Amino acid sequence: MNHKGPATRIIHNRRHKDQFGSPYSPVYNTTTYRFENTAALLDVIEGRSEGNLYTRWGTNPSIRELEQGLAGLEQAEAALAFGSGMAAISATLLAHGRKGIVCVGDLYGGTQELLKNHCMALGIPVTFLFREEQNRLAHELGESGKLVYFETPANPNMAILDVRAIAETAHQHGALVAVDNTFASPINQQPLELGADLVLHSATKYLSGHSDITAGALMASTELAKPVAAWRKNLGQLIAPETAALLSRSLRTLPVRIRQHNENAMAVAEAMEQHPKITKVHYPGLPSFEGHDLAQQQMTGFGGMLSIEVEGGQQAAEKVADSLKIFLLATSLGGVESLVSQPSATSHHGLSHEERLKRGIGDGMLRLSVGLEDAKDLIADLNQALS
Repeated sequence: MNHKGPATRIIHNRRHKDQFGSPYSPVYNTTTYRFENTAALLDVIEGRSEGNLYTRWGTNPSIRELEQGLAGLEQAEAALAFGSGMAAISATLLAHGRKGIVCVGDLYGGTQELLKNHCMALGIPVTFLFREEQNRLAHELGESGKLVYFETPANPNMAILDVRAIAETAHQHGALVAVDNTFASPINQQPLELGADLVLHSATKYLSGHSDITAGALMASTELAKPVAAWRKNLGQLIAPETAALLSRSLRTLPVRIRQHNENAMAVAEAMEQHPKITKVHYPGLPSFEGHDLAQQQMTGFGGMLSIEVEGGQQAAEKVADSLKIFLLATSLGGVESLVSQPSATSHHGLSHEERLKRGIGDGMLRLSVGLEDAKDLIADLNQALS
């Protein structure tokens, strides 16, 4: 276990020593690798020595260095890099969820679509539990070998789930636990230390942080990562070496970026909580937030994501979103620029009004991805839009 801090670990993540003295590895945009003889080739294929064979298999210096850094961020034995967050999720569900998947709480819309339209079509049993139905988890797990899957904080109401409690219940019934840690980032939350078995990220978001690449990541033990790597290889889901190098670059600033996201989001949340036209603010860092105490226990920072509920419902929220000048009206999250979206019109548009209300997603809700601009300017932008 490396006890150095996350910033030190990721900045000094050097798997390969550059012959010309570069502190970081160059981009190896190579698909194949030559060998001196057949014996050396077979040594790599049959696992007797470490080497690079074919990039689609994941054997590429740029990708391996990225994965070493990703593993260090979550204090994991191994990590796998993917072409997108959905690639990471799909390979993980196919590798570890074939006996059944039990989902707890709200999930990203793409994950729900994968589970409902594809996993079920493949004959994989999928059960969805509302956050308030966690007491049913033990019953739904039944026979051993299932996978429990959830997000915390969850999209878009930032609901917090108790990773340690869910993991204890799952392990008692022979189930694995996979946590989507995208919203929190490894800087604010360490699910493996809390008892989870697998951690997933849409690296497009905070890990990249600049809205310029698409990537995904899985962190786990070497044993649990191995079957996921097989699915990644045969589904062709690997990240490109050039993208891997860009993501490695971005990770070097992740700790300082997350600290500023945390600070800005807290300032915005506190300001919006005092605004007369905001009926509710969903942010784990606020003492008024339902899951605040639990968030304090399992998070070291509260992230850059929050949701606000605008008085007047959907039309009022839409008018506010359309009137913002610094916040960009766009999907996604986690970049240096601040974004706003209306869940009823984007991520949860496919749900009925009644279903959204069941999930605590009001028609007047706006989700804010608070970026790295000056917090006072972001607050002023929200105030002018609300007026």
